[in-house]
Amino acid sequence: MEKVSGLIITYNEERNIAAVLSCFNFCDEIIVVDSFSADKTVEIAQQNPKVKVYQQEFVDYTKQRNKALSLAENDWVFFLDGDERTTPDLEKEIIETINNKDSKDAYYIYRIFFVGQKKINFSGTQNDKNFRLFRKSKAFYTETKKVHETLEVQGSTGILKYKLLHYSFEDFESFKKKMMYYGLLKGTELIEKGKKYSVFTRWSKVAFKFIKTYFLKLGILDGIDGLKISYLQSLYVDETYQTLKNKS
Repeated sequence: MEKVSGLIITYNEERNIAAVLSCFNFCDEIIVVDSFSADKTVEIAQQNPKVKVYQQEFVDYTKQRNKALSLAENDWVFFLDGDERTTPDLEKEIIETINNKDSKDAYYIYRIFFVGQKKINFSGTQNDKNFRLFRKSKAFYTETKKVHETLEVQGSTGILKYKLLHYSFEDFESFKKKMMYYGLLKGTELIEKGKKYSVFTRWSKVAFKFIKTYFLKLGILDGIDGLKISYLQSLYVDETYQTLKNKS
């Protein structure tokens, strides 16, 4: 039987940590890289006998994820965010996959997106997938990305059949706060790459992001929720370029 390490990066996840750690029950170890949470995240996590907690000051998401990878004892790793949940079918598929002699080196997993307890069917979420299961010897997170981390896979890839449940935001206000924060990180990333601020680029990209989410990615079919998501996605782009303007 192949062994697998469950990995998660955390900051103030006391409301989620017990539930998400239970999704790693099939793993042989659980690595938690915490950004010095101010709540009971670490205390709750340490109650799980499989958990090993490490703390590292947060710089960006990529550095936290690569730290977790470096601490994993097993080649196969399964990454989750605090707002993601497995299903019994997905867990069974993961076990079968890593023990298949013809397995790929990394697997995408699609996600079902929720705001609160309400499922979102379109607005780009229908194509939402991330690498979550992979061999750490064949992959690493690109250091130049501060947000929306990119896993570089030096091998074969596949897609699992079953999906993760992604309870991404409790409500649209928390959605807005996260988009603003992501915009700040993305803007900082652009600055480090030497990008220059342009009014035309800013507003053309803001407009295109809204059009893309609402029309091309069928946000219109999600009704008022699709309209809100499209607005918040364009707000993320606007905050990116506002950050670039302020810090240039």
